[in-house]
Amino acid sequence: MAEQTAPPESTGAIGAISVGPPGSTVPGAPPDGPPGTSPGKPDAAVVRDALAVGIAVGLSGFAFGVTAAGSGLSLLQICALSLFVFTGASQFALVGALAAGGNPYTAAAGAFFLGVRNAFYGLRLSQLLALPRALRPFAAHWVIDETTAVTVAQPDRRSARLGFTVTGLTLYVLWNLTTLVGAMGAEALGDTEAWGLDAASPAVFLALLAPMLRSTTERVTAGLAVLLALTLLPVLPAGVPVLLSALAAPVVLFLMGRRKRGPAVESGTTSREKTVEKGGRDA
Repeated sequence: MAEQTAPPESTGAIGAISVGPPGSTVPGAPPDGPPGTSPGKPDAAVVRDALAVGIAVGLSGFAFGVTAAGSGLSLLQICALSLFVFTGASQFALVGALAAGGNPYTAAAGAFFLGVRNAFYGLRLSQLLALPRALRPFAAHWVIDETTAVTVAQPDRRSARLGFTVTGLTLYVLWNLTTLVGAMGAEALGDTEAWGLDAASPAVFLALLAPMLRSTTERVTAGLAVLLALTLLPVLPAGVPVLLSALAAPVVLFLMGRRKRGPAVESGTTSREKTVEKGGRDA
């Protein structure tokens, strides 16, 4: 989970939100209402949505605890990962690679690069939340997929801050509690691999990510990343396919850039030919 002066207004991946002075709203929205409400969305609705996400995802910490115990980590190591790393999918990537016999450094590198996405979330959320400097280091620890999804969906800064706080607090507390329970109860479950619990967090992550893939470029990049990871999984050490799947982004951007430059070059050539032809007739 993570880290992060902008123009008066900014549009997020899921909806628009004002990033002006605290209390400002989306253009055209009514001014701040009485305490307990926000201009675009009642506090109760924000809290309800935030709790739904926090509880649903927080319970999957049980799956991480069980999976991590099955990979050979101690109870202290497992709880420390959830308390201090708190990166969900990255935690699963780390213990999954270790359980598969991968090199610890490779496993850690794969988890690290998977967690780098949170830094980019932070760049966006720093504009939307505009928190005091003293709070930013603490809030950075809660910048993850779920808090980002809830925050950017809000219509104004007040709702964004409320959604971020409730989602982050609920998820952090539940994730750590269920991690502890899962790690302690792993022995009672027997063969943890047979339960397939390691797929729980990635499945939740994909469910949150899928609606955000709106453009063709985003969908193609995601599809290519999945294809790379699945293709390389049988032939490379555990953890390496995750690293190499990141190559999907520059490849797609390069191909999209060439595709856009092609018509532009052709148009420029045609324009020059017409100019030359017109000049010849005039002469």
